[in-house]
Amino acid sequence: MKQVSVVISTYTADVSGVCSALYELGGMVVIHDPSGCNSTYNTHDEPRWYDMDSLVFISGLSEIDAIMGNDDKLISDIIRAARELNPQFIALVRTPVPMMIGTDFEAIREILEEETGLPVFYFPTNGMHSYVQGVEMALAAVAEKMVDKEVGEEDLMPDILPVNLLGVTPLDYSVNQTISSVKQYLEENGCKIISCFAMGSTPEEIVLAGNAKVNLVVSASGLLAAKKLRERFGTPYVIGLPVGSFGRTVLDKIRAAAGTHCSLTAYETRSKNDQKQTVQSEIYLVGEPVIMQSLQEAILQEYGKNTRVVCPLEVREEILLEECIVTEGEEELAQVLKNASAVIGDPMYLPICPKKVEFFSLPHEAFSGRIYRKEIPDFSNVDFLRAFFEKERNLDDDKNNCRRK
Repeated sequence: MKQVSVVISTYTADVSGVCSALYELGGMVVIHDPSGCNSTYNTHDEPRWYDMDSLVFISGLSEIDAIMGNDDKLISDIIRAARELNPQFIALVRTPVPMMIGTDFEAIREILEEETGLPVFYFPTNGMHSYVQGVEMALAAVAEKMVDKEVGEEDLMPDILPVNLLGVTPLDYSVNQTISSVKQYLEENGCKIISCFAMGSTPEEIVLAGNAKVNLVVSASGLLAAKKLRERFGTPYVIGLPVGSFGRTVLDKIRAAAGTHCSLTAYETRSKNDQKQTVQSEIYLVGEPVIMQSLQEAILQEYGKNTRVVCPLEVREEILLEECIVTEGEEELAQVLKNASAVIGDPMYLPICPKKVEFFSLPHEAFSGRIYRKEIPDFSNVDFLRAFFEKERNLDDDKNNCRRK
């Protein structure tokens, strides 16, 4: 019962993660489910749904089909739709019902490839994991099957450093200006963006991702794709998001990775005297770990405040700093937050925070959906936190004055 949420929301599931990652890549995504998973995805998890067409379908699995194992209907429906719509690939997405009845997706995938002549992906999602697992599976499949390496203009400009952005979906970055600002910052500092996995890039741009000299992993969801591209093309990767003055550190790590061919992590928490230390802080940052650990470093550089990151998601250990607190479920997270004097995180965390805690709302689309979408800031600039940290500074001054008296 550790993972039961009684008060707060839950993160977007792996099923929606796959759909989000593949939304703009010209394929046909088929969710094998009675109907609920598709409506949850398009209503709460997909801000592009009403502005951009994509072939995302539900199979409409009926009770009798589930009992009798009528896979022929699923196969024939997919073949007919593929012949009418001409997608570039087909993606099969599993949900709890076909998982429980043991649907043989691998056999279905082979039949569909033979009948349609299209690449067919199968993602063994089950709705029990977060979007991180779904997105990373989908982006890794894209890196393995859709990417090629061709000689382009990047090879003719030695002063320009070709870079891919990995792990970009609206679930972490919504549809605001963050990724546009990141691209602009990198391009103004000698980089060229080859592709963005997988929001804001065409399938033709994704194909050329093998031309990059470095892959920048900007969320936990992009790490598996980075490892796949390193395996295929030898491309090193850097983990981190250019946030405020921390952007300079990210740039330095990108150049170092290009020169040494070693993969690096950009964020490395340091104290004010530039000595490594385990951060002990009463200010907690709760959310996606790559974003929050990059923000942690920017806060230290720009406001001189140590913070502590709390990761409520299941992610790969390579993403996390040693001092990051990993929690599993609402009860464990509530116990951790009892030690906080201030919390920066999605507003839906507020009910499990201490009553007198200073709270700064930083919405996360994968957690609170569309409710607070308009309040999501551009993460590339930490000025949105200035008033909060000025208030924290005043509180610290008041405490110090009380001690002197």
